[in-house]
Amino acid sequence: MYVDWRRLQRTGLRRLQESYVPLFERTRNFRIYCSNVVPGLLQTPAYATALLSQITDFRQTPNDVTEAVAARMDRARVLREGDHRFAILVEEAVLRHRIGDAEVMAGQLGHLLSIMSLPAVSLGVVPFTATRSMWPLETFSVYDGEQAQVELLTAAVNVTAPSEIEQYARAFDRLSQVTVYGAPARALITQAIEALG
Repeated sequence: MYVDWRRLQRTGLRRLQESYVPLFERTRNFRIYCSNVVPGLLQTPAYATALLSQITDFRQTPNDVTEAVAARMDRARVLREGDHRFAILVEEAVLRHRIGDAEVMAGQLGHLLSIMSLPAVSLGVVPFTATRSMWPLETFSVYDGEQAQVELLTAAVNVTAPSEIEQYARAFDRLSQVTVYGAPARALITQAIEALG
């Protein structure tokens, strides 16, 4: 189902953040791929504030950024609670796009380093230098193989057709093949911090 962001965000961003809580609580296996920004579940309050402020300004929605950030931080509790597993891939560009100033980015990248130690989280980075068998895609998430959500500039696309979900799962698997984890991923994050100057 294609849902226009303007419709989802007409009263601001807080309600949208809260609307994901039931899905996140019932999902056991998350597969998240982000090509442009740090995934919402991994964002710091400062990074989320910078990003959601940009979205509010661009879409000209009511400004409830403070409340939306609080809701986003609250829903991130699934990283530490319950029986959930998170396979998260980010393009190296995500580490370099400056959402907020250097201090915000340094805090966010440092947070990614700490998140990597959580037992339920597998965080990998697709390096710029990877020889790819899958081109960079739009940001998407697959929830237990039951639903996929794709984020476009103008809309969220919720996919429930099994054949389409399977394509997103295949794309995630292909992207995983060129992703680095552990020490090599930490090195890329550390290099991004150092590049902030």
